[in-house]
Amino acid sequence: MYETKNPQLTPELYAYVLAHNPPLSPTQRALVDTTHRQYADVAGLQTAEEQGALLAFLVRLTGARRIVEVGTFTGFSTLSMAAALPAGGQVIACDVSEEWTSVGRAAWADAGVADRIDLRIAPAIETLRALPDGPWIDLAFLDADKGSYVDYWEELVPRMTPGGLLVVDNTLFHGDVTDPAKGGGAAAIRAFNDHVRADDRVDDVLLTVADGTTLARRL
Repeated sequence: MYETKNPQLTPELYAYVLAHNPPLSPTQRALVDTTHRQYADVAGLQTAEEQGALLAFLVRLTGARRIVEVGTFTGFSTLSMAAALPAGGQVIACDVSEEWTSVGRAAWADAGVADRIDLRIAPAIETLRALPDGPWIDLAFLDADKGSYVDYWEELVPRMTPGGLLVVDNTLFHGDVTDPAKGGGAAAIRAFNDHVRADDRVDDVLLTVADGTTLARRL
């Protein structure tokens, strides 16, 4: 095995990355700051800042109009994708928390994209199973409870349009995926990553972006 080309991501290098990405809008910045202030103990659930820019880029790159998000938290990723949608596009956002998503609702309204977001408060697996069958989803973003990733995947993949893109967060799980002694979320992500690799309905790549980001294209 050859040596990785990835440099150690120091705070200085991370700041450089953010400085050379599209800047957050004032509403995005306020949402990030509010989340860290109000929910400091769980702020790590928020999508990384550079992933917000990546998600917006992927929406524009693919021309996605119909997006499903599994796991919304305070709505930063939702806002990033909704702001990049073309006219008439929509994000169906799945979450179970009225409290956390209320922060997102306020930000979406402030950004003028609330009409592009259909927030559904219920267990995500129930929401997904109630969605129309057949291929109609252009882009899906999965960032929710790790133990259910395979179940969510199996509901999403058949509904993806040919060439549709699935984006999955936390697929390195803090680096613990390499340790077979680690259970819980790490074990769930190991099983999920193996599941994706064996799925001949997609082609996929696992990237060392944030806590691991998997991109999969529906064949």
